[in-house]
Amino acid sequence: MPGNLVTQGATVTCAHQGQASPASASPRVTAGGQGVVLLPTPYTVAGCSYPPQSGGPDVSAQWSSGTTRVTSGGQPLAIQGGSGTCQPTGVPLTCTQTQTRVTAT
Repeated sequence: MPGNLVTQGATVTCAHQGQASPASASPRVTAGGQGVVLLPTPYTVAGCSYPPQSGGPDVSAQWSSGTTRVTSGGQPLAIQGGSGTCQPTGVPLTCTQTQTRVTAT
């Protein structure tokens, strides 16, 4: 399934509205002037509202599915609509806003 490439400046959140930020971006590929995120890049989640007594808050996340035909340095890229999981709760990682000029499969 094609989707917009996720960039370093994309709005990415956990299901509890915590803001997720990638540890790094591809130094070789940019979209909309920002580096794209490689699939194995870990994210840090800040501001997750899930209470500790319920197993939260989310503190990290990672995409698990993304591009299959487009890579950077041999690594697949994260796409909007791809699958991602937050830890420790296991809720989805969601990209709600990113650049819209470059799509990939």
